[in-house]
Amino acid sequence: MTERPVTPKMKNRDAKGSDRPRVGGPRQIADLMPQIGAAAFRKFGFVQSSIVTRWAEIVGAHYADISAPESIRFPVGKKAEGTLQLTVMSGYAPMIQHVLPDIIERVNRFFGYAAVAKIAMRQGEVRATPGERRPPPRNLKPVPVELGDSLRGIGDPELRAVLESLAQGLVNSSGLPKIT
Repeated sequence: MTERPVTPKMKNRDAKGSDRPRVGGPRQIADLMPQIGAAAFRKFGFVQSSIVTRWAEIVGAHYADISAPESIRFPVGKKAEGTLQLTVMSGYAPMIQHVLPDIIERVNRFFGYAAVAKIAMRQGEVRATPGERRPPPRNLKPVPVELGDSLRGIGDPELRAVLESLAQGLVNSSGLPKIT
């Protein structure tokens, strides 16, 4: 088998590529979500995907648990005074109906202009949003009794909490800290 000779252009490109720093490092999926889902969200009537992803921030956690935005339909040729289609869990529609003006105000404040003029509700199943997941704490050793007893005499609760966390950190560390 014969090998192709490397052209001068290829040699130059390889040499420049190895010296050049990488542009655009790794990014989180959450940062890419608006670009990835923009076309799909627009197809279903959403100008911005953030109304779906940030629904709990817009209307509050209580209303976000029982409602979800489905689409925004604008009049022909306009991008304002649209109708927000909202899915509400069964049994909560009368309660949501009383706070519709507040929801319209919050959505318009989020967009920065009068994007929504009215809301059309339909009853349906709303998927529960997963709670914030935090990693479990690492294996903690209990604070020695002699340290715990000596901290109980401190009157300021904030100072006592700080000193307890400092003692906990010293107990869980492996030896003295190294200063370099």
